[in-house]
Amino acid sequence: MKIALIGYGKMGKAIEKLALQQGHTIVLKINSQNAEVLQKDNLQQADVAIEFSGPASAFDNVRKCLEAGIPVVCGSTGWLQHLEEAKDICKQNESAFIWASNFSVGVNLFFQLNQYLARLMNAHKEYEVQLEEIHHTEKKDAPSGTAITLAEEVVNILDHKTGWVKEKAETSQDIAIRSLRIEDVPGTHQVLYRSEVDSISITHTAFSRDGFALGALLAAAFIKDKTGIFTMKDVLHL
Repeated sequence: MKIALIGYGKMGKAIEKLALQQGHTIVLKINSQNAEVLQKDNLQQADVAIEFSGPASAFDNVRKCLEAGIPVVCGSTGWLQHLEEAKDICKQNESAFIWASNFSVGVNLFFQLNQYLARLMNAHKEYEVQLEEIHHTEKKDAPSGTAITLAEEVVNILDHKTGWVKEKAETSQDIAIRSLRIEDVPGTHQVLYRSEVDSISITHTAFSRDGFALGALLAAAFIKDKTGIFTMKDVLHL
C-alpha cells in the first residue's frame, strides 16, 4: 500500500514506523514546513492518505485529498464544525473517507462498552456520571475528541442528560469532562458513575501511540479502493 502521510509529528512518525514494518511504502510526507507540496499530482502517487495534523489544517488537508480522489483516513480532532462539509466533498468526488476520534482497536471496543454500561445505568438516576481524560502536554485540543465521543454516546442514551461541558457540570443535565495534560501520556479515558454508596468506572489506558497507528493502518487498508463514508465500526465489523 502506498501511503501519503499528512502530519509528521509523534503520531505520524509512529504510523510511518509500523507502516514500513508491514511492508507499506510512504510516498509523501507532509508537515508544516512543506505544506505547499500537498498538491493533486503528488497525492495521486498514493493509494490512500492518512491525516494526523491538527485542528487548524485538518479540513483543508482532507479537502485536498478528497478532491484529488484519494481515500483519506483522518484522526485529527478539533475541526468537526467542517465534518459534514468534508462528507459532502467526499460524495461529490466519489472518493472515500473515514474520520474517527480514535483509531485504536481497544478504544473502539471501549466505545461499545461505554454504550452498554450507559444503557444499564439509565434506570439508576442516583448515579451521577462524569468523564476524565489525560493526554500529553502537546495535545492542542481539550477535551479530547475521544472524550467528546464518549460523552455524546452517554448523552444519547441517558434520558436525564442533554449535553456535556468542560470541567464542571452547571446543571444536573450536564456531563462534566475533566481534562488533564501531563508530559508523555499517550491517552487515558475514564467514565465514572458515582452514587452516595458506591461507584462504577471503566477506563482505557494507552501505553503508547502504536495502538492508534495500528488502527489507522487497518482503516487505510480497509478504505483503499473503496468509495463512500465509513467508520471504525465498519473496519472492525462492530
